[in-house]
Amino acid sequence: MARFFGRYEHSLDDKGRVILPSKFRGPFEHGGYLTEYQDGCLSLWTPDQFEQQMETMLERASTGRNDRNLVRLWASTSHELEIDRQGRMAIPGRLREYAGLVTDVLVLGAIDRVELWNRESWDQKVLPEEQRLTQGDDG
Repeated sequence: MARFFGRYEHSLDDKGRVILPSKFRGPFEHGGYLTEYQDGCLSLWTPDQFEQQMETMLERASTGRNDRNLVRLWASTSHELEIDRQGRMAIPGRLREYAGLVTDVLVLGAIDRVELWNRESWDQKVLPEEQRLTQGDDG
């Protein structure tokens, strides 16, 4: 199973593409799947990991109306994509809008997936945890 870690800063080009860091590209040689994810970021999944996510969603779909609607939303906003020879991937406009990606994009390893973040959203939602770590507050 592919594992991802590290932080990279890239910019969207005028066609809405961002470069996937070379360290991340191997598991995506046959493409990947980009989805909306928690906290306003996007997640890039390998085909195998996306298959696991679909299985989880199928299980959730049978548990109630709210979960069925969540599954519908997740499926309808998921996109299969290719990584070109330069390591670029086109981010659909709807997903760029969801994540607030306009120019700068943080491309982060998140262990079982790659996350794409708007820098301001990252700073608001995740930076406080980093500050707690540096202050030695264990909770």
